[in-house]
Amino acid sequence: MNYKKTELKNGLRIITVPMQETQTVTMSIGVSVGSRYEKEKEAGISHFIEHMLFKGTKKRPTALSISEELDAIGGEFNAFTSKDSTYYYAKSDARHLETVLDVISDMYLNSKIEEKEIQKEKNTIIQEINMYNDMPMRMVEDVFENLLYRKNSLGESIAGSKKTVASFRRKNFFDYMRRFYIPNETVVCVAGKFDETKTINLIGKIFSDMKKKEKAKIVPVEENQKNPQLKIKFKKTDQTHLILGTRGYEKKNKDRYALALLATILGGNMSSRIFIEVRERRGLAYYVSTGTESFEDVGYLTTRAGVEHKNLALAIETILAEYKKIAKEKVTEKELQKAKDYIKGKTVMGLEATEAVAMFFSGQAVDREKILNLEEKFALIDKVDADDILRVARDIFQNKKLNLAIVGPHKNSKEFQKILNL
Repeated sequence: MNYKKTELKNGLRIITVPMQETQTVTMSIGVSVGSRYEKEKEAGISHFIEHMLFKGTKKRPTALSISEELDAIGGEFNAFTSKDSTYYYAKSDARHLETVLDVISDMYLNSKIEEKEIQKEKNTIIQEINMYNDMPMRMVEDVFENLLYRKNSLGESIAGSKKTVASFRRKNFFDYMRRFYIPNETVVCVAGKFDETKTINLIGKIFSDMKKKEKAKIVPVEENQKNPQLKIKFKKTDQTHLILGTRGYEKKNKDRYALALLATILGGNMSSRIFIEVRERRGLAYYVSTGTESFEDVGYLTTRAGVEHKNLALAIETILAEYKKIAKEKVTEKELQKAKDYIKGKTVMGLEATEAVAMFFSGQAVDREKILNLEEKFALIDKVDADDILRVARDIFQNKKLNLAIVGPHKNSKEFQKILNL
């Protein structure tokens, strides 16, 4: 899968990925700003802006104008905000690429963000916050990240708080976008069936008037944890939700592939160690999985599960036992190869769709990583050996990096603090 990178004079990057075997095309715009760039009073504004860009432009004055035009060509369109980036994208029949480009770029460059629409959308977002508060399986993620990064904006919810959301005015949106929606932090990606030269020229023409600026920097996380940490969010639930994990690695760390393989071996699929031990052998959970998350300066590995209240301590002990085991004994070559093949297989299957391909390439560009194609990424995965897995496991599975978040009807933290030990 080949790609081409083109950079405009104002710093905007264009990634084109021709896929002539398909009949669809996806266009995405990614900007390297998310909730961790927000000041305390701005909490949630990155996510709010994402909503507002669908509310109308001068050319398409209402949300209905935008949706009708894309619906008329059978297009799929959406957006999402993370801690460090925001994406807008649309997918359509390849014949309608120019329409998709025109609509999504118009939203990005010319949204009106009217005060009356802001006031209406405030209630929508507050209901979204209420929804997340009613979802303990989702809430425990925020509890865990707040535990790790509570003195940094990285530890705050992407949606913000009801208080901050209610306080926003039109000026706040434009001030924020002037600081962060800048060409040198924007990546436009097109993947699918299209004329590459014509498309690059068209994108260049659309975005050439954006003015290059210096972007505000993040406040880095200071990691100085010395002992296991625990945070309980008391909530009356039918099931206790937990995330048990350790501090891991930042996005560009050389050991990120070894960490991904380690997570896969532990709890990445239905034949992984923790899944078999927690669900199949002990019947402690319906869902249980291990994964990783990384940011510009920090990261983590976690195992998450939903368990019966009375089985919480046993579930924690069972997961910790697997952490200890993998930090003491080398994984077998067979188990390591299985994890490598699993990651490769899932990646290849995921990249059959043009929208996934667009995110695969644009995500690397937005993160300022060296853009690697599949073969190059797979080569780095193949380089990892059993010694690497053991070294990384011994590095991350230490008491001073251990963290536990719980959502459920629990108040006595001492009971769980006692067993939180590697």
